[in-house]
Amino acid sequence: MSNYTITLKPVYSCPADKTPNNIILPQNWSLSWHQLETFKAINNPKIDVIFNTAMTGDGKSLAAYLDTLQGEKNDYFRYALGLYPTNELARDQETQIKHYIDLFKPNNYPRISRLSGADLEIFAQSEGIKKQEAIATKISQSEIIQSNPDILHYLRTRAYLMPQDRPDKLWSYLDSKFQFFIFDEFHVFNAPQIASVINTMLLVKHTNRSKKYLFLSATPETQIIDRLTKAGFNCHIIDPYLEHKYQFPNNLQEANSLEAKNWRKVVREITLNFIPLDQTYKSSENWLLENKELILNYFQTNPNCKGAIILNSIASVKRLTPILKQYLHPLIVQENTSLTGKKDKEMSLNADLIIGTSTIDIGVDFKINFLIFESADGGSFIQRLGRLGRHDGYNKDGIFISFNNFTAYTLIPNFLVERLFDEKQENLEINGIYDRAFFHNKIKENYRKINNFDGYYQRWAGILSVRLSGKSGLAHKTIQAQYKDSKEAFKKDCEIAFNTNLKKSVYFMIKWAKEWEEIAHKKGNPIVESACSFRGSSSLQCGLYDLTEINEVDRFKTYNLPGILSNLEIEPMTEAEFKRLLNSTVEKTNIVIPKGRFSHCIAFMKLHNYREERLNWKFTYSGDLKAIADSWKVQVLTGIEVLQPDNRWINAVNKRLKIQGLVSYVLPFPVIEIKRRLQLPMHFEIYPLDEVGRDEKAVYSIAFDQSALLLDTLAYRLKSKGDELWIC
Repeated sequence: MSNYTITLKPVYSCPADKTPNNIILPQNWSLSWHQLETFKAINNPKIDVIFNTAMTGDGKSLAAYLDTLQGEKNDYFRYALGLYPTNELARDQETQIKHYIDLFKPNNYPRISRLSGADLEIFAQSEGIKKQEAIATKISQSEIIQSNPDILHYLRTRAYLMPQDRPDKLWSYLDSKFQFFIFDEFHVFNAPQIASVINTMLLVKHTNRSKKYLFLSATPETQIIDRLTKAGFNCHIIDPYLEHKYQFPNNLQEANSLEAKNWRKVVREITLNFIPLDQTYKSSENWLLENKELILNYFQTNPNCKGAIILNSIASVKRLTPILKQYLHPLIVQENTSLTGKKDKEMSLNADLIIGTSTIDIGVDFKINFLIFESADGGSFIQRLGRLGRHDGYNKDGIFISFNNFTAYTLIPNFLVERLFDEKQENLEINGIYDRAFFHNKIKENYRKINNFDGYYQRWAGILSVRLSGKSGLAHKTIQAQYKDSKEAFKKDCEIAFNTNLKKSVYFMIKWAKEWEEIAHKKGNPIVESACSFRGSSSLQCGLYDLTEINEVDRFKTYNLPGILSNLEIEPMTEAEFKRLLNSTVEKTNIVIPKGRFSHCIAFMKLHNYREERLNWKFTYSGDLKAIADSWKVQVLTGIEVLQPDNRWINAVNKRLKIQGLVSYVLPFPVIEIKRRLQLPMHFEIYPLDEVGRDEKAVYSIAFDQSALLLDTLAYRLKSKGDELWIC
C-alpha cells in the first residue's frame, strides 16, 4: 500500500456583510459573500455576463436562483432557464430548486419543467402533439426550465420546425419570456460547444434585447470570457479565491473562531492517499480487485459510511460492480454510467457504495465520506475530488447520521506521483498539510496538459454563424425584412468574437457541398452538418438491446461502434427485430420509450456481457490513404470498414458502414503518437486506420465528425511541409 498521504485542510466560505432589505430569506438563513455578489450582479443593468467561480459545494445553485426565488416584484419576475451538461445534473438540480421553493415560499410559487430530448419525445408522444408544440407548451407553462445547452442550440438551427415555418417560431418565444440563462458546470465543454453558446448569445443580443447570463464553474475556461468581451459583452467575474473569501483553518480553535463569525464550512478536512499505478489497461480495475478488503475494512470500521468509486472506463465499472456487490454484501452497491438504466441510476443515489464514471462527477451532489477515483487530467482530478467532504452526514429513516472522517484514494500514474513528491520541485511532502488553493495549483502544474483547441474558433465557429444568418436563419424569406439590420450586426460581432471571415466560410461551405454532390450524387453537406452540431453527430452510433439490464424498459440504449468492438460481447440483430422488441416492451409495460435516438444507428445488437480483455481492431480503407493523408484536410470518405478477424458479425456492420459518407481527418501517424504530440484528451475519438489487405500494424489514424474538425485545428503541428491550411 502506498505511503503517499497528505491532509487537505477544511474550507470556510465568507459570509455576506449584510443582507439587503430586498432579499427575503428563510428563517435562520444567511448568504455567502459570493451569493450576495451574484445577486447584485444579476440586478446590475451594466453587467451582461457573470462568471461565478466559487468552489464545488459552496452554494452556486442558490446564488443562481436567489433572485427568482424572491417571486414577483412590482409586476416583474426573473424567469430562469437553467442549462446543464448532463441529464443527471438537470434532474438533481430540479430536485434542489423545488426544495428551495418550498423553503423560500415565493409569492408566485414558480412552476418548473425539465426538458431533455427524451423528456420532450415522451411528452409529445403522450400528448399526441408535435415536438415544436411540446416545446411551446413547456415554455408557456413554466417559470423555470431545467434543460441542456443542446436544446438551446437546436432551437436556433430549426431542428424542431417544418420547412415552411419561421426560423424564429420557437426561439423568439423563448427569448421574449426568459431573461436569465444559467450555464452550470460549463467547464466540461470544449471549443465547439463554447462556439455554439457564443453564437447563440450574439443572436439573442441582436434579435431580442439584452439578457443576463450566468456561468457557474469552479474551474472556468477563459476562452469564452475573452471572446465575449471582444464582442461587446460586459463580463463580471466573482472569484472568492481571488478576493480572499475562503479561509483554511489549521486547527479546531481557528475553525471555531471562523464559525463564530458565521463563516460556513464548505469542505471538511480530507485525508488523501496517492496510489501510483502503471499506465496500462485495467490497472485501476486490477488495483480495486486486489484491494477489495481495504474497501470492506473501511466500511466495517466506519459504520454508516457512504462511498463512491469514479473510474474512466464504463467497461471497468460494469465488470467491477457484480464482484463488489457480492464481496461487500449486505452493503448496497450500485452503478451509474451512461449505459446504466434510469431505474438503477435512481437507486444508486441511496446506495452505500456507488460505482460510476463521469455521470456522477459532473455536479451531482452525493453525501459521501469515502472516495476512490482515477482521472484523465488536472481538471477531472479536481472535479472528482470535489465530490468528497461536502456534507457532515446524511438522513436515514428520519435520523441524521454523522460522518466521522473523510478519506480519498486517487489512482494516478507513477510519473505524476514522482513529480508531486519530488523534493527538488517543492511540491508536496508525505504527511504534509495543505490548503485547497495550493494543492489545486500543484495538480494543474504537474498533470498532463490537455489541448484546449483554441484554433477551432477561427477555423470552424463561423460555419454556424453563416447558418444562423443565412437563408435558413435570419435571411429566411419569412423574417428577412424584420431582421435585416440584426443580421448584419450579428455577422459583424461573430467575426470579431471568432477572429474569422464569414465570406471565406461561405466559400468553403459551397465548395464542400459541390464535392459531396460529386461523391454521393445527391444534395447535402456533411461537413457543414458536423460543424453546426452541438456535441457532434453520431455516424458510428449503434442500437443496443442490453440483456444485462434487469429492467426491461431500460434495455434499449445506444453506444458507439468503437466501444462495442473493444469491450462488449454482442450478438447482431436486425433493425426490424430491435423495433419489434421495443414496441412489444412499450405495449407490455405501458411506458413510453424514446425512439428518436435510434433513427440514425448504423447497426443493432444484443449486449450479452462485458469483455475481460479489450479486443484489437482497426478501420480500413479501400483506396489510397497516402493521397488522403497528404491532403491535410477534413473530407468526406466512403469505403471505410472495420477489420477484426475473429469477429463473426462484423461483415453485417461493414455492409452498411462502407457506404456511409463519414466526415473524416486522416493523419499518417499512429494513434498513440498523435495523442501525445497534440496533447489530446484521454477519450478523444481517434482510431487506427490502414489500407485494405495490409496485415501490418496500422500506421495511419482517423477521426470522425466533430473530432475530425478538432483534429484539423492542430494537424499543422505534425506537418513538416506542404501547402498552408485554409483559415477563415
